[in-house]
Amino acid sequence: MAIHGGLAALPEGPPAWPLHDPDVLAALQQAYADGSWGRYHGPHSERLRQALAQMHDVEHVSLCCSGTFAVELALRGLKVGSGDEVILAGYDFSGNFRAIEAVGALPVLVDVDPQNWNLDPALLSKARSERTRAIVVSHLHGGLIPMREVMAVACEHGLAVVEDACQAHGAKVEGRLAGAWGDVGVLSFGGSKLLTSGRGGAILTRRADVLQRAKVFCEQGNHAFPLSELQAAVLLPQVAKLAARNAARAEAVERFWQGLAGVSGLRPLVNRVQGAAPAYYKLGFKYLSEEFEGRSRYDFIAAVQAEGVALDAGFRGFALRSERRRRAATDLTHSMRAATVGLVLHHPLLLQPGEIIDRAAQAICKVAHGFQEETAS
Repeated sequence: MAIHGGLAALPEGPPAWPLHDPDVLAALQQAYADGSWGRYHGPHSERLRQALAQMHDVEHVSLCCSGTFAVELALRGLKVGSGDEVILAGYDFSGNFRAIEAVGALPVLVDVDPQNWNLDPALLSKARSERTRAIVVSHLHGGLIPMREVMAVACEHGLAVVEDACQAHGAKVEGRLAGAWGDVGVLSFGGSKLLTSGRGGAILTRRADVLQRAKVFCEQGNHAFPLSELQAAVLLPQVAKLAARNAARAEAVERFWQGLAGVSGLRPLVNRVQGAAPAYYKLGFKYLSEEFEGRSRYDFIAAVQAEGVALDAGFRGFALRSERRRRAATDLTHSMRAATVGLVLHHPLLLQPGEIIDRAAQAICKVAHGFQEETAS
C-alpha cells in the first residue's frame, strides 16, 4: 500500500480510560476510610440518586447493575410483558433487543434516519398495532433523536417511551437532557462510558408507579441487581465534571472534522434536532466503500488501528434477525446500511490535547489517501 510518510507519531497505544482523576482517587480513599465501601446501604448511593435527579430534572432515580438491565427494568416498571410489542430501531445495541425479549414482548423494527442512523420518528405511527405498548429510543454515535416528535406520537397512541441515553450522558435534545424526555430514561455506567464505575446503570422517571414496580422486581430478599456504594462513590465526582468534559469533546469533534475536510469517502452523521448538543461517547461516521473502489471497511479499520487510532465498526443491527424473533414494520434499508458502512471513534481521544486530535485526523487521512492511490494505480 502506498502511504504518505512524514506523520508525527501518536502516543503509544490508545488514550487511557477511565482518566487518572485525583477526585476519583479521593472518593475511593474516603470510602475506604469511612467503611462505606462495604455497606449494603450508605451515603454515596443516595447522593448519586439526588445528583442524577437534579441533573435530569426528574423526581425518581433507581440505581442498578448495568444499563442493559436498566432497559429491562424500565420495561417491567411500565408493565410491558408477554404478548406485548415494543418498537425500536432496526439499528441499535443488541442488549435492547434482548431486554424486550426478556420481558416476553416482541421487538417491532422501524428504519433509521439516513442522516444519523438513529430511529426515525416519522415511521412510528405505521409500526403500531393493538399489541404495541412502548417505544425504545436510543441516542447513538453522537446522533440525537427529535424527542418532541417521538413524544407526540407516543401521546397520540397511548404508548410509553423508554429513552436510552447510555451513549449520551449529558447530551441536550431540544433544550432537555437526553434521558429526561421519556416515561423512563436509562443510563449506563459501564467501563467505557462517559460516566463509569466499571459496571452499573440507572433508570430515571417522573412516575412513582414505575419506580415502585422497579423496586418490587429488584427486591428478592434484598436488592438483587444493585449498584454498590463504592461504584456510587466514584461516579459522584465524574457527574460534577461531565458538562465541562462534554464541551471539550464537542470542540475536539469540530477540530477532528476540520482535519478530515479534504478526505472523500468519509461522511459525518448529521442531526436535524434543534437545540442539540451531542455527547460523544462514540463519534459515528460513514465509510463509503464506493469512493475507495470497494475496499473493505474492515481493511480500513485495521489500517487506522495500526496507526494508533481507536476506530471500530458500529453495531450489527437487527435487520437480518429471524422473523420468529421480530416484526419488521417498515423497510430497513438504512438500518442495514448503518450496519455495513458505520465507523465509530472511541471518546477518550476527544479529551486529548489539540495536537493529538490533529495527528489522529492526519493518520486517518494518510490511510484514506493510501487506499485511494492504491485503487487508482
